[in-house]
Amino acid sequence: MIAIGGAVGTGLFLGSGFAIQLAGPAVLVSYAIGGLITLALMGCLAEMTVADPATGSFGLFAERYLGRFAGFLVRYAYVTCIILAIGTEVTAVAIYMRYWLPDVAGAWWIGGFGLALLAVNLVSVRAFGAVEYLFSAIKVAAILAFIALGLWVIGRGAPGVGLANYTAHGGFAPHGLSGIWSAVIVSIFSYLSIEMIAVAAGEARDPERAIVRAFRSTMLRLALFYLGSLAVMLAVLPWTQAGTATSPFVTVMAASGLPYAAGVINAVVLVAALSAMNSQLYTASRMLFSLADSGLAPRRLGAVDARGVPVAALLVSAAGIAVAGGVYAWRPDAALGVMIAVSIFGALFTWGMIFVTHLAFRRRHGTPAGFRMWGYPWVSLAGAATILAILATTPFTAAFAPTLVYGVPVLAVLAGVYAVCLRPPSSSRRTPGSMDTRG
Repeated sequence: MIAIGGAVGTGLFLGSGFAIQLAGPAVLVSYAIGGLITLALMGCLAEMTVADPATGSFGLFAERYLGRFAGFLVRYAYVTCIILAIGTEVTAVAIYMRYWLPDVAGAWWIGGFGLALLAVNLVSVRAFGAVEYLFSAIKVAAILAFIALGLWVIGRGAPGVGLANYTAHGGFAPHGLSGIWSAVIVSIFSYLSIEMIAVAAGEARDPERAIVRAFRSTMLRLALFYLGSLAVMLAVLPWTQAGTATSPFVTVMAASGLPYAAGVINAVVLVAALSAMNSQLYTASRMLFSLADSGLAPRRLGAVDARGVPVAALLVSAAGIAVAGGVYAWRPDAALGVMIAVSIFGALFTWGMIFVTHLAFRRRHGTPAGFRMWGYPWVSLAGAATILAILATTPFTAAFAPTLVYGVPVLAVLAGVYAVCLRPPSSSRRTPGSMDTRG
């Protein structure tokens, strides 16, 4: 449920409108490609996590199998990405709230909801898990209901509704292969946070069982949720009407003519954004803890309170909420696209490094006795190459032009900080990943 909670959020409920604008109905192909990349990533993570469950997960794996510098870059790039993604989710919250209260400034919603979820995460790991499970259950039920209602609307045969919408208004791929490829980038953002299940596994009572079950079930469910809901949406709503002024899910329900349907689904997508934001606050704080635990961040970020909560790390993780408030105040109509473009670099870099880390893991340990990723080494090599190709094409896509402009300098600064400020770890330092915050 944590994996679903992270991956089913703004990327699906609002970002899908962004992706549809880029690819048209061929967005289904884009999300299928993104799903295959995600499946390969989950397999690599499951294999490494079963062999070595620890708080810090792939950042710690990069340190162990690629070196301390690689672990530093992966964890800081990922933390930066997740902190900005928190801002993306809370930006979506402000957009959703305009449906009911269009005259209230979005900054109020960003601040209010941000503080509320920060308070939940400050209580305990158990409180986080309970809230996230509830949020995820609501999203799952709502998506299934949306698919069922959409099929009912399609079955009625209303004018302008049906499979003909897949090829109307310019054809199935109105923007060609470049549009499909550009939408793959949005799909990666949509699936972002599925990797957090490997982070959470380090605090589970039975890590091996938890991560294997998550791998086997999560991707099947996400395929149904993403591809199923998008297929229904594109049949009910001409792709030209999808946008980011509101969720395309809300637009579809408004077109269905069902009383209160649009308001109900808007409440659900609001919960979805809060759920993803809740998961990301958890993940960013644990990655900051891992950095401090490895001597790569101030020691204070590695401190936990009596309930096992890394309070200082959580407060730093909330910085994305402030960034979102500033961007929204600066460019409210373009805030979502700007936040996605700058946050996606860290995600792509981290995912690429997970594939590279898996190759190094296998070289050191050989074929593991527990869970085994199929297709080694070709799947890992293909995953890394695909991520590199996506990054290389971002400058040629207007929506993602800021990605490398932001990401490369940040990576260079991180490399400079490591070279100038960090010393080799002391032999007296405790073993990385030793936090015990089991819920």
